[in-house]
Amino acid sequence: MRPLDAYGALTWLRTRNDVAADRIGLQGWSNGGSATLSAMAAGESFAPPTSLQGFSAALVFYAGCRLRGRFDAGYRPYAPSRVFHGTADEEVSYRRCQTLVERGRKAGGDIEMTLYPGATHGFDDPGRTRQNIPANRSAKDDATARALRFFAERLAAPRP
Repeated sequence: MRPLDAYGALTWLRTRNDVAADRIGLQGWSNGGSATLSAMAAGESFAPPTSLQGFSAALVFYAGCRLRGRFDAGYRPYAPSRVFHGTADEEVSYRRCQTLVERGRKAGGDIEMTLYPGATHGFDDPGRTRQNIPANRSAKDDATARALRFFAERLAAPRP
């Protein structure tokens, strides 16, 4: 159901005069990251076939990536997607995401994964508990910079 919520939000955003309807990104963390991956899957009944009809880009932070086995046979996002994950994630396996991303790349999808050695689940949580872990601090800084750069590139207004 969560991907449908994302498309409901996309439909609403496209009605607004203060939103560039052809440049909307999707971003999710943890369970929301899993929902983002599902929403971006080409060939799903709710997913538009192109980024011009759907989302223009996606950011995924420490998702479960198992997705109830839904994409075991293959996965390909219809728009550029970037995945960020820590190798010390105590809640979900980064290896599952690696497999999903590798399948997506082999299927021709524009999807990349950045791994952060020693970073835990929620590495970008600004709270003291997570940021007391040195690997989380560096992962947070790097992922934030990469995410901002990616969305700036993918969602920028076309040049005349």
